Amino acid sequence: MAAMASLQQALSSLSINGSSQKFHVCGLSSSSLMGVRVSMPRSFPEVSDGQRRGIITMVVRRWERKKCKPNSLPVWEKLHVKVGDTIKVIAGSDKGKISEITRVYRHNSKVLVKDVNLKTKHMKGKQEGESGQIVQIEAPIHSSNVMLYSKKEKVASRVGHKVLEDGRKVRYLLKTGEILDSPEDWKRIHKDRKKE
Repeated sequence: MAAMASLQQALSSLSINGSSQKFHVCGLSSSSLMGVRVSMPRSFPEVSDGQRRGIITMVVRRWERKKCKPNSLPVWEKLHVKVGDTIKVIAGSDKGKISEITRVYRHNSKVLVKDVNLKTKHMKGKQEGESGQIVQIEAPIHSSNVMLYSKKEKVASRVGHKVLEDGRKVRYLLKTGEILDSPEDWKRIHKDRKKE
């Protein structure tokens, strides 16, 4: 309630200077109101009592809430890459590196790539007398910063989807036509996961 009252007070003490088209709130001259940029119209309509009145339009967007399901869980995004895909990093400090995806985070569209975006972490000693250590770990990067890569043709490409004659829906590279989702690849990925 107090915040609403202070906002109403600030808006009531708002006076518009017609020549410079800036406004003054509590004696401060600026083009923003409470830290938010305000766009002012070019001309102000005349009112019967001779005063000019302005219409203030502003978009308040301090933070954006993530889209959620009715049970408050985050909405999962569709990604163009899967675990085990060979990719090329197209943006960031590791631009140009070719590696493999080890994990996918669908709630925030990020991927974990082997030996890419390495961060230094200072680890404490777990047991008494054990000294700490400095470890390099992989941090997630956004999925828009990676592109699928063909090892045969040595080229990065966008992904396409098509249905084969046997009815399977598969992903393929648009530049080369190479099919990505083969049953052998999935068997290899599941075998690697069981080993871990």
